[in-house]
Amino acid sequence: MARRLALSTAKRGKIVVGSEIRDSISLLDVVYANQFEGQFIDPEVVENTEENFYRGAPPIWLNFHISEQAESDGTGTSFIKRDGYDTLVQQIFKRRKGPGTSAIKLFYQQGSGATTMAMQVLWKLRKNFRCAVLTGSTSDITKVAKEVVHLFTAGSRDSHNTVLLLLNDEFILDNLQDKIMEEIEKQEIDIDMPVVILLNCVRASDHIILKKEISYNVKQKFKRNERKYVILKKNLSHTEEQNFNKKKEELSKRYGEKLKHFHGFNILQTNFSPDYIKTACAVCKNIKKATRPLKTQLAAFLSLLNAYVPGSYLLESQCLDFLQHEDPSHEDLSLEDRMKPFSDLIITFQQDMRSERKVCMAHPMIAQCCTEMMAEAGVTRSDTARDLLTCLCRDDVPPCLQGFIKDMLTKRETKEEEKTNNMQTHISRGPKRREEDQEDFSRLILHIEEMEDKKQSASVLKVASNKFVKNCLFPQALARFYYKELKDYNKAEMWAKTAKERDDKKSFIYDTLGQVHKHHLKSKESSAKPREILQLATKAIEAFKEEERLAENELDTGMKEDGKTKVLRAFNTRGQFGYLQVCNLVYDLLVSQNETWRKVLTKNVSMGSVLESLGDNKLFRFNDLINSLRDEVEEKFNFFDTYLTYSESVIKRDDASYVAKETSECYKKYVGDSAPKHKEKSDETIQKLKQKLAATSAGVLSCLDRQYPVSELKKIATWWNEICVSKDSTRHALANYILSNIMLINKNETPSCSDYHNAFRQKMPLSLRDAPELHMLALLICWPTDDEDTCVSNLSQLITKLQRSYEHEYKKLFQSRYLRPLFFIGKGRGLSRNVHRWILETLWTKDVLQNSNTNWRNENIFKDPLVQERLLKVEGVVRNYRLYATFGGVEIEVDVNRKVSLWKSGQVSFYLGFTISGPVAFGIQTRTEGPSEKFELGALGGKDSSDWIVLEPEVKRVDEVKTYSLQSEAGCYECRVSALRWACKEKVSIRYQFCSWEENIRKPVCMDYMPAGPLLDITVTEGKVEETYLPHWIGKRTRIINCLTI
Repeated sequence: MARRLALSTAKRGKIVVGSEIRDSISLLDVVYANQFEGQFIDPEVVENTEENFYRGAPPIWLNFHISEQAESDGTGTSFIKRDGYDTLVQQIFKRRKGPGTSAIKLFYQQGSGATTMAMQVLWKLRKNFRCAVLTGSTSDITKVAKEVVHLFTAGSRDSHNTVLLLLNDEFILDNLQDKIMEEIEKQEIDIDMPVVILLNCVRASDHIILKKEISYNVKQKFKRNERKYVILKKNLSHTEEQNFNKKKEELSKRYGEKLKHFHGFNILQTNFSPDYIKTACAVCKNIKKATRPLKTQLAAFLSLLNAYVPGSYLLESQCLDFLQHEDPSHEDLSLEDRMKPFSDLIITFQQDMRSERKVCMAHPMIAQCCTEMMAEAGVTRSDTARDLLTCLCRDDVPPCLQGFIKDMLTKRETKEEEKTNNMQTHISRGPKRREEDQEDFSRLILHIEEMEDKKQSASVLKVASNKFVKNCLFPQALARFYYKELKDYNKAEMWAKTAKERDDKKSFIYDTLGQVHKHHLKSKESSAKPREILQLATKAIEAFKEEERLAENELDTGMKEDGKTKVLRAFNTRGQFGYLQVCNLVYDLLVSQNETWRKVLTKNVSMGSVLESLGDNKLFRFNDLINSLRDEVEEKFNFFDTYLTYSESVIKRDDASYVAKETSECYKKYVGDSAPKHKEKSDETIQKLKQKLAATSAGVLSCLDRQYPVSELKKIATWWNEICVSKDSTRHALANYILSNIMLINKNETPSCSDYHNAFRQKMPLSLRDAPELHMLALLICWPTDDEDTCVSNLSQLITKLQRSYEHEYKKLFQSRYLRPLFFIGKGRGLSRNVHRWILETLWTKDVLQNSNTNWRNENIFKDPLVQERLLKVEGVVRNYRLYATFGGVEIEVDVNRKVSLWKSGQVSFYLGFTISGPVAFGIQTRTEGPSEKFELGALGGKDSSDWIVLEPEVKRVDEVKTYSLQSEAGCYECRVSALRWACKEKVSIRYQFCSWEENIRKPVCMDYMPAGPLLDITVTEGKVEETYLPHWIGKRTRIINCLTI
């Protein structure tokens, strides 16, 4: 009877799983603890599986079982462990002692063997963890999270075990971790171990690999020993070369001449030698463009796909059907026989019994070399691409091939700056300025343009557009190529409209049409006629407005972009941005011709009154457009100012720094030097604030980010004060006045506002119709400090009002984005306790002038002592995966920055920040107290207790952390509190604190130990200690005596 599959438990046991569990985890490929054990495997299957792997097929679990068996019975050696293998295993075990979910990344160069190494690690740890590979779609993160939790909880309560999950999508990490914790909370599961450790394989360019290596070396200088990633490169170390050479000798004895065809193995064994690859691909040199049999074309198709789309393949059935057109009499021959002399370069494999047999090149480097050699022989990339589209895609095209073709022709990689000067300064404290952006086109289209010509690139995209008549991405890319590279705006417009017709509900398709007209406008010289400029501007603005309308519809319906595995449904803001870019161009082109246009566009004069000086009476037909520009520019700038001040993209590159710069430049042009005509005199003050970009709450809150000097901040505060004392003053104006004073205080200036409490309280209570900014300010003013109990009674009500106001005003807009903290509660009183995030970012970066790109989500900033010194620690408790802050005995539920921080119940401390949606806890730590009366001192130091002079420490309490200080002359001493002992020959001063295990357990020095007992952080502040004896505490109330050494 076949042995039933089993999962490991945390206690190194096993539980048998039935079909109901296996069927419920369809997105995960699980490697079971007893996989293949007791199972008879046909020797022929074993041999074919091993040969195929060494030839270049992707690894399957059976490969690792075969290798393990060969090692155990002495017939072979195990898989070679790459240099990063042990580090990866070590880091995974460290994370087992950490929070509910964690992640580690494996950055690799394509073709370096990363998938093999990652699966090798999973196979090795299958009896320690519940190991699986995420093979299904990541578009439904909630379903993935449910399956992970189901795998974690399979069996009884006592048999749970941490899941080790391998995945290849970098962008879902944070969201997947949050969704898993939400699922744990939803199912009301109590956990006392990590739920999942995510092993994320990330393909990276040489540039990224270099940055990561430098980053780690820099962090080593700061003794930040925990690695968040491991790197695997296409370069063997000396030890690896030796191991591969030994393996080669073993394989040579077993396989003889077959070894020379093991390209997958040989490429690594030769240290990725270009000479070896050229020799292996020599058959491609003799290809003739005029006479190419179908097998040669098929080899070219496979090479092109594998060279430009990692992980791509063709179905074996499709390959055989294609070859059938040439000679039906050979239908009984295998694909390998029919593909000679290319057979050695091609791999046929089957990943599991349920999937079809697939065909690919033996290695990405072989695919790249074959493609290059064929191009040199006259079979160009564009020829191969067109033939693939016309010959291989004749009838029904398999969905997988459609996806590969789409990626090959439309997927844009990140482009990298060639300059890496001062790279260390950019990465020493985490993410800074991005040095990457998306290329304009796919790698293949760029290579065709570079190595052939632009017309060939356009030709390939045109063939794809005509072949896949329902796909909007190919005509979209073709339109982009026409306006960017060929400057043919008429054809660009035609193909952009074709894309729009194919899918008229996707906002990003309309963006292309707007971009066509915008670039056409941009190409115009300053001598272009105003009528021509405004005609093009009208077309562009109409397209961008329609894009904006569709984007809002998508926000309502939760629609996603075509085929992109986006974690969250991000709001498309390119319509608003494109509109502002067009307005910028219109302003520059018109004003450069005639200064009168400056007054017209800023609405200081009407266009009708100056038509004569503008020189064209027919311009009046654009009057409605001209009249609308200033107001719409102001509206769209305020949108972006709010959008970027209060939130940021989960994917950093989506918030390019130029967006804020270009939107503010356009705004300043249209706002001009004075308010529009027919405005009240009181609007002159608002006009001054607009010129300083501080006419809204978001604008005031951004003053520090914009690095305004104190003199500018004082002006802004003064102007808001003028508005407050006017007869038409509103509570929003008062709120902005108070916020401007908080900005001054954060710059260590005395505020002009002294009676803000009473002034604002008179405007309370606020209604739900009031803006979120007012509700947030009410919370900031009323929030109690560490020794105040005021306003506790209605604190929950204030939080609820802010949350509801946020939901009404912003939630839909920000639902896919990370809410940035605006303030933190500091140690001061009154307004001075509100610490702006810019202050903390400046302390963190150590550079006032640097534009910070602090990653608030990873909370590394809170490890900085200077940041800690500015903030107030708040006490709270975690219960049922929720956090409650405690004030005067009253508990207030508070949102958390990282849901993973809630995995463990108990007393905690944290820093309290405020986003536009309410209070948020950052840097949550489990509180650790000193020794309790349950413990007594054990024998120490090899001396009798009477030999030690007992000293009482001086105790200082700061932010709930006690610091114990002791001073002594020469002699032997013992601390009465901790039993710490030391011997010295001179006067010394010692200071120590009880620390949290949670912060330190991941350090390598702690790796092999279970956290137990108190942990001390000891510093000798004066003198020299000759001997130190760390304390032991022995539990009195247990039958087994446990000595706990620290």
